[in-house]
Amino acid sequence: MQNTPMHDRVNEDLLEFIPAGMERVVEVGCSSGAMGAAYLAANPGSEYIGLEIEPEYAERARERLSEVVVANIEQMDDHAFEILHPTDCWIFGDVLEHLYDPWKTLRRLRASISETGCVVACIPNAQHWTVQAKLNTGHFRYEDVGLLDRTHIRWFTRRTIVELFDSSGFQIEAMYGRVFDEGPARASTIPAIRALAQAVGENPDVAEEDAMPIQYLVRARLRAA
Repeated sequence: MQNTPMHDRVNEDLLEFIPAGMERVVEVGCSSGAMGAAYLAANPGSEYIGLEIEPEYAERARERLSEVVVANIEQMDDHAFEILHPTDCWIFGDVLEHLYDPWKTLRRLRASISETGCVVACIPNAQHWTVQAKLNTGHFRYEDVGLLDRTHIRWFTRRTIVELFDSSGFQIEAMYGRVFDEGPARASTIPAIRALAQAVGENPDVAEEDAMPIQYLVRARLRAA
């Protein structure tokens, strides 16, 4: 099965999470290179390397980025990480959920990250109210795009995203939930989510807040020893 279709969309919120003026940036799953092109336009002195598993996507990205490597990050050997040292920012834009072992991947890239470097990621929220509603009614079906994308392998909530980075040796310095206007269906579902949280002894205010974002943006740095 092919991965997410190639696209030219730029996640402007994720772009803002990438620190300006980085000497070397590596984006995993760079697709057509649209994100990198936007970053290089504002930071022309930076080196922006794309890792892309689909050769067709990589060909398009090569027209825009400093360098593109066709690779599956989970199959890269240790030397491939070593030659990417020092990288100032690793970017995973809706990628970590597609990996079999994102915990191992984050631990491995620690060796290639600079002392002041960071990881920036956008991760779908499995606790989103629509997913909860579909689970509750038995309509949890894989789809071509979105939260239930059939190519997703792992699922994360706000709490487990924090655990993912903490267990991999990173400290989250910024985390932001992307919340969009989703109409009256959300308003009618939230009371049920609050009631369920209360029924199982959880804080309904936290349950409501965590059901709102469709994705989380994260910027994390190496945790001090």
